[in-house]
Amino acid sequence: MDEPEASCPSTGPSAAVARELLLAALEDLSQEQLKRFRHKLRDAPADGRSIPWGRLEHADAVDLAEQLTHFYGPEPALDVARKTLKRADVRDVAARLKEQRLQRLGRSSSALLSVSEYRKEYREHVLRQHAKVKERNAHSVKISKRFTKLLIAPESGALEEEALGLAEAPEPRRARRSDTHTFNRLYRRDKEGRRPLTVVLQGPAGIGKTMAAKKILYDWAAGKLYQGQVDFAFFVPCGELLERPGARSLADLILDQCPDRGAPVRQMLRQPQRLLFILDGADELPALDAPEVAPCTDPFEAASGARVLGGLLNKALLPTARLLVTARASAPGRLQGRLCSPQCAEVRGFSDKDKKKYFYKFFQDEWRAERAYRFVKENETLFALCFVPFVCWIVCTVLRQQLELGRDLSRTSKTTTSMYLLFIASVLSSAPAADRPRVQGELRKLCRLAREGVLGHRARFAEKDLERLELRGSKVQTLFLNKKELPGVLETEVTYQFTDQSFQEFFAALSYLLEDEGSPGAEAGGIGTLLRGDAQLRHHLALTTRFLFGLLSEERMRDVERHFGCAVSERVKQHALRWVQGQGCPRVAPEGTEVLEDTEEPEEEEEEEEELNYPLELLYCLYESQEDAFVRQALGSFRELALERVCFSRMDVAVLSYCVRCCSAGQALRLVSCRLAAAQEKKKKKSLVKRLQGRLGSSSSRATTKQFPPSPLCPLFEAMTDQQCRLSSLTLARCRLPDTVCRDLSEALRAAPALTELSLLHSRLSEVGLRLLSEGLAWPQCRVQTLRLQLPGPQGALQYLIAMLRQSPTLTTLDLSGCQLPSSMLTYLCAVLQHPACSLQTLSLTSVELSEGSVQELRAVKTAKPDLVILHPALDSHPEPPTGLSRAL
Repeated sequence: MDEPEASCPSTGPSAAVARELLLAALEDLSQEQLKRFRHKLRDAPADGRSIPWGRLEHADAVDLAEQLTHFYGPEPALDVARKTLKRADVRDVAARLKEQRLQRLGRSSSALLSVSEYRKEYREHVLRQHAKVKERNAHSVKISKRFTKLLIAPESGALEEEALGLAEAPEPRRARRSDTHTFNRLYRRDKEGRRPLTVVLQGPAGIGKTMAAKKILYDWAAGKLYQGQVDFAFFVPCGELLERPGARSLADLILDQCPDRGAPVRQMLRQPQRLLFILDGADELPALDAPEVAPCTDPFEAASGARVLGGLLNKALLPTARLLVTARASAPGRLQGRLCSPQCAEVRGFSDKDKKKYFYKFFQDEWRAERAYRFVKENETLFALCFVPFVCWIVCTVLRQQLELGRDLSRTSKTTTSMYLLFIASVLSSAPAADRPRVQGELRKLCRLAREGVLGHRARFAEKDLERLELRGSKVQTLFLNKKELPGVLETEVTYQFTDQSFQEFFAALSYLLEDEGSPGAEAGGIGTLLRGDAQLRHHLALTTRFLFGLLSEERMRDVERHFGCAVSERVKQHALRWVQGQGCPRVAPEGTEVLEDTEEPEEEEEEEEELNYPLELLYCLYESQEDAFVRQALGSFRELALERVCFSRMDVAVLSYCVRCCSAGQALRLVSCRLAAAQEKKKKKSLVKRLQGRLGSSSSRATTKQFPPSPLCPLFEAMTDQQCRLSSLTLARCRLPDTVCRDLSEALRAAPALTELSLLHSRLSEVGLRLLSEGLAWPQCRVQTLRLQLPGPQGALQYLIAMLRQSPTLTTLDLSGCQLPSSMLTYLCAVLQHPACSLQTLSLTSVELSEGSVQELRAVKTAKPDLVILHPALDSHPEPPTGLSRAL
């Protein structure tokens, strides 16, 4: 008989383990038992095959193990040996071999459950493993009781928000609360009937992406999600995988999540369309052009974590499998180009209703929950910050400690940084007075460890890292670091990571204030490394930079000195100030772009997209400081604040409003192709506009519109009216301006102390909106001197604006370039221009198409008012407009 080929590979870790187990079992046999084993092996061939007797007759334990392994293959040889031992009546050795094999290799192929049988077992395992989640203080809580619904807004397939402002642009879809219906809708079919295979949950740090992903896994296991569509779901923490040493295949990663090594992995992988991989923190992947991250294509190939994840993300590996990816919103460019037709959704944190629910779930004591919630609700800024679940957890933790100690809740702070600092201070204050200096020293070392990790893009630390800084076994280790054991090649590897990534980033920022100027390592990894970091790492360092600015206010620096018992140098603050001033003007759209009418906007290069929101990130840093004098000084070198293609959240508006309030004389604000994030209750918007339009027909806008809630941009316009605000110019380009926004802007025009220029360029306004703005411009206290207007399509509402010219005491320059003026409208304009109360000095119509009759009417106006400058190619006036008059964005 020809010798068959072994059915399994004879090399690899499992083969070595199989040989070891087989040899150990055979060496346990006595000579008599070994003789019986040889005869039973000859007399009862496995699957009709048997080793020739000549090879068995005089074989000892070592020879038998070698013959069995070579003939049947390592793992099948274990099954043959176990059955033969039972027939040879050596049942104790057979039972021991079975137990050891199960422990070290999992079930044998002959004992594998079918996929349908294993599915139930795996679901039960997931329910047990994920029934509880660890909070940042290492306390375990039931996910079903602690999880509070989040707002999730579906978006387009792009990882960046699409610019909105052109007439045909779609409305943003409203945010929904994250119940099972919302989670099921993530993979709904599009209009063409195609179901997305990749869904990206994006949002800022601490917004609840990981918790939402874990809840999706738990609800799937409980039978609430994707029934009949997904057989197996796997949660893959990308940060852990990327830092694990050695190479592992996707099949190995699947086995790691199963209750034992006997999972039918090959059968699972034969139906990839019924698998769901939840990739948490995929923005941690290295840059796409790195040579070591060429995507893996074989699920059984041992490769680095980056290659396996890269293969899943770009569909080179299991192209029909479903992916749920979480990523920070500040790093869309890192995933851009990796994903195949992704459907994106933005996690927006808690609604106001769910903030209250979270407080009651956290405190589990109605009196304390109500007292804490009422206190936070009365602090408008703090209440706004609580939309971020992790910040909400810190706020609740701090308030619970203060309530337990009987302290007054009135001393709280306005920013995320101050709440983190208050949390750290509460930890310090809980230490006995005699131990406080030691704990302060440990915290300074912990800050150094955090900085090393942030700058090195590292979230996990080995025991030797803690030993080097004398942190192993310290109090701060138990408070702020989680210990995790990972299976290594030879032995278990112990690693540590901060209880939350934002804690690591906060401690890294704090390290710059606690470090002495001449201390070792002050140069390497100093503040210049953080602020002037590589552009590719900018998103990774964004939160650390925000925290740093939050710690630089005089009040926070005093708090740091008091809590940590050390002097804080002004050097860091001055360095940060110079860095902001050195940013000069943020990049804006090139000049000349605005003259395009409704043509398609030029395509932007992919590498530019990641930088578009960088100016807003800079404003977030300044907002964290909450020190007006510092912010005013920092913004002094900016001729204008320019934000392009931003979808403003409520917090974005608050940040921008604060910085606008600190603007100096002569500064400008320019918003290009921006829009507002969809409100949760968007259904009411249409009826609101209709009611507004109906009421405007019978009474003045100011008297009636006060009955309606303010627009989301109201805080910005209110900031412009602050007597400290010296903003002189506002430009809104390619932005859709609802009537409520126009109403609030109109109110601001009546009171803004320094606003002298207003430009509305290719922005969508209704007739009601333009009427409201005209009323604001006509107000006696309005200081606007220059108005630029470029409106797509004919606008009958221009009559309101033209009528305003007889009432405005300050408007001297009007630029209507780009507007369409019918002959009747231009006749009306000429009549108003000749009115004695019209104080206009310059009128620009450079790109307006005029009939010969209209040109003659304008010449008549010039004859009647020779001091009035009218700019149009058909008129014999200045061939070129004054510098900047018709300037495009």
